Amino acid sequence: MVQFIDTHQHLIYRNHLRYAWTAGIPALATGDFTQADYDRLTDGLGIAGKLFMEAGVDDADYQTEARFISGLVGRHGLLGQIASIRPETDEGFDDWLDACRDLNVVGFRRLLHVMPDPLSETDTFRRNLRKIGAAGLSFDITVLARQLPIALALVQACPDQVYVLDHCGVPDIAGGAFESWAAGISAIAHQPQVVIKLSGIAAYCTPGTAGVAVFAPYFAHLLATFGPSRILWGSDWPVVNLGMTLPDWIAATRELIGTLSPDEQFAIAQGNARRVYRLPQAAA
Repeated sequence: MVQFIDTHQHLIYRNHLRYAWTAGIPALATGDFTQADYDRLTDGLGIAGKLFMEAGVDDADYQTEARFISGLVGRHGLLGQIASIRPETDEGFDDWLDACRDLNVVGFRRLLHVMPDPLSETDTFRRNLRKIGAAGLSFDITVLARQLPIALALVQACPDQVYVLDHCGVPDIAGGAFESWAAGISAIAHQPQVVIKLSGIAAYCTPGTAGVAVFAPYFAHLLATFGPSRILWGSDWPVVNLGMTLPDWIAATRELIGTLSPDEQFAIAQGNARRVYRLPQAAA
């Protein structure tokens, strides 16, 4: 059984941090989602390691979050974190980038799908993004499918670094908007510095419909455009709960990749994650 590195594990600790975005989502609005909770859900399901993905905390808390999570790295199989950052402003940017060298940071993300479209188009944003690339770190991009051209323009303007396009490019599965999403994916896949994350799509399905039959055409397009060497996996837990349980998402992923060769399955499950996020290679 191929072992996964989860490159998109969110953790919620309300005693330490604030998450205003969860208030309108009943399944996520209360309670914590901890390492121990995740481990109980995935026991025996083949999770070899995890990367924390910044959890969209309130703006005032994003640096506090990274410092808090850094203290958890090394426990429960947590290998590092993808931290939040604010490339749109010069104030404090360099200091935060430098501070993250000591916080087990393997990459950065700035959520774009909840921000005005022009945010990533400024000279300031792109200048600071290039600093992330110069530091040898990847940048996760989360955009809506309609924003894929904006993501493409950003990648083309700052080509000398690795990008991870989260959540399969956020297809509107419930809305049936496959063709426009597929065209955006095909365009950005021509950029060799972009890899794509097989994650998050259960939450974009009509409630009660998430499953392999629904996911299959989207995964087939990812394979056709990015190929197995440029796809990596993430759970998007606990947001995945909006569409299906975490164990069900793991089982669905295994079915989706099950017809690939063992080497291709390994690449998607953990090999590509180790390369992109500069993690130690698996023992032979």
